[in-house]
Amino acid sequence: MRDQSPLYDSYDPNTRSSPNKEKCQYGIKVARSLDDIMQVTAIRSAVFMSEQQCPYEEEFDGNDFCGTHLIGYLSNEPIACLRARFFANFAKLERLAIRREFRNSRMSFDIVWAGIELARKKGYRKIYGHAQDRLVNFWSRFGAKPIKKNRPLVFSNFSYTEMLLDAAPHPDPISENTDPYVIIRPEGAWHYSGVLERSSDRPITSPVHAVSVP
Repeated sequence: MRDQSPLYDSYDPNTRSSPNKEKCQYGIKVARSLDDIMQVTAIRSAVFMSEQQCPYEEEFDGNDFCGTHLIGYLSNEPIACLRARFFANFAKLERLAIRREFRNSRMSFDIVWAGIELARKKGYRKIYGHAQDRLVNFWSRFGAKPIKKNRPLVFSNFSYTEMLLDAAPHPDPISENTDPYVIIRPEGAWHYSGVLERSSDRPITSPVHAVSVP
């Protein structure tokens, strides 16, 4: 059931768009296909390139195939995205973009909480980010605090503040002790049986297990 899924996997592709806003459903998922990445690209182009006049090469910075992307939906319409990258002892949340017409929706908060929860599930407790100075208060609502060293940080015509969130440990993080079948499931879908574990019902054909013929 989707209502039992974590926030970062709450999007139901069977949702139908409704003209009644009260019946519209919010959902979030991890980008896993080329079409998903195209949706991320469209959202960020509208927000950063169009609204903030960010040059293409600065917005699409060479890290998009090195990170994990979350996409937020209202019914089946992609309205928000967030990128996460993972380092030795911290996760970095970045490139949060909400389409202008949906900025007063709860998605602004849901997709950040989803990114935090995804990082916690992967075992990270320190979550680092660069907040535009005007958005420091927004990020503080999640428990993030400005880093005291306060190094000057300016890029793409905006001034940023380094922020750090110390998150509570996840009760069941992915680790080397996790069931190996869980570890090979699709990113963010660790709570569902995956195609590779279902393949374990087939006979073993690797040479080391082949039956010798006399």
